[in-house]
Amino acid sequence: MSDLSSVARRAVEATTGAGATDAEAYVSRESGREVRVHGGEVESLTAATQTGVGVRAWAGHRVGYAYGTDLSDAGVAAIAGRAAEAAAVADEDEFAAPPAPAEIEAVPGLGDPSVAEWDTGRVAELALSVERTALESDPRLVGVEVAIYADAAERVAIASSAGVAGEYESSTCYAYLQALAEGDGARETGLGFGLARGPRGLDPEAIGAEGAQRALAMIGAGKPASRSCPVVLDETVAASFAGLIGGGLSAKAVQRGRSPFAGRLGEEVASSAFVLHDDGRDPQGPASAPFDGEGVPRRRTALIEDGRLRSYLYDTYTANREGTTSTGSAARQGYRSLPSVSTSNLMVAPGTHSLQQLLAEAEEGVYVTDVAGLHSGVNPVTGVFSVGASGRAIRDGQLAEPVREFTIAGELVAMLGAVSAAGAEPRWVPFGGSVSTPPLLIAGLAISGS
Repeated sequence: MSDLSSVARRAVEATTGAGATDAEAYVSRESGREVRVHGGEVESLTAATQTGVGVRAWAGHRVGYAYGTDLSDAGVAAIAGRAAEAAAVADEDEFAAPPAPAEIEAVPGLGDPSVAEWDTGRVAELALSVERTALESDPRLVGVEVAIYADAAERVAIASSAGVAGEYESSTCYAYLQALAEGDGARETGLGFGLARGPRGLDPEAIGAEGAQRALAMIGAGKPASRSCPVVLDETVAASFAGLIGGGLSAKAVQRGRSPFAGRLGEEVASSAFVLHDDGRDPQGPASAPFDGEGVPRRRTALIEDGRLRSYLYDTYTANREGTTSTGSAARQGYRSLPSVSTSNLMVAPGTHSLQQLLAEAEEGVYVTDVAGLHSGVNPVTGVFSVGASGRAIRDGQLAEPVREFTIAGELVAMLGAVSAAGAEPRWVPFGGSVSTPPLLIAGLAISGS
């Protein structure tokens, strides 16, 4: 048993000893670094480690929470006492109850030793290499707005009076840049990014080159003609939409009536070309773990299959409200936060089309490579959206001139019904959560340009 697991057990015993009928303790130790570079020099470097415990206490159907960083016997006892006191004065809630224990299976490969092995100088050189690659790729590359490397390593332990017990370690890292290209009297930006378990899994040259190519591709952009036409969403844009859809499939959103998917279980909500799972155990998934934020085993949940809505995502509380079981979808932002429903790894199933085949089928459409204001531009109740976009025109099934300052508009469920093909090559994208998706071809969306 590690020190974190023993802290969790001590906290549970102290909480029930303070009068709680049930208790749960979540202990985490997280360390992270971020390096920002600019103009060939390190601009800033931050590194932090934090360890703490969050305690949930139940007094019948009343629940209280407290957290802290003092993991001595006295410190843990004080946190436990505050949680028990909070539960004693909380409002009664018939659905508030601790999760039942279940067998937890390990997920291999969640940690990468290179996070610890690479010193700060080495990861700074990785970030500098990202920036340098972009700037040296073309004379029209005039700068880099930002180039960043960041990593995090975490150990988590959980225990409860009901018998929940588990522990795991994981790590993630990413690097990205916004490159600036100049031409035709304007400046354009381009994003390049990569993510992995550790720095040795990143390709700084590929990240820098991607940002440069995206920026260069937008030089000379104009507005497309307003019309309804086929649209191909690149992986970053498809991931942003998938994240929105995942949020709408949270049982919390559904139960509050703030989801276009409310009351539609079993109904047709998409074309058969769009298949969506939430998989908290995929070894490649940045959000994978053996268990969720309240110790319920992570699993693979079919959300949309064969065009039909198969499930919502539940934590223990929302499952109790519905008379069902948790899907292992409770998430926490560290020991300070209570668990609540969230996606883990959203995975859009790949199809059989290459990008070139998607473009060929789109014929005279638009290839969207960036959207702005997606979360503010979507009505969470109806799913109606109108967002700013940029990308490339598609002419005769081939990429043509760059286009920007147009909007794409529609409604989420109707858009899913219009997905006519998925690309064959998915990519992990850290926008909208942790998402793996290929590019998607939408048969028709409203474009508002010139």
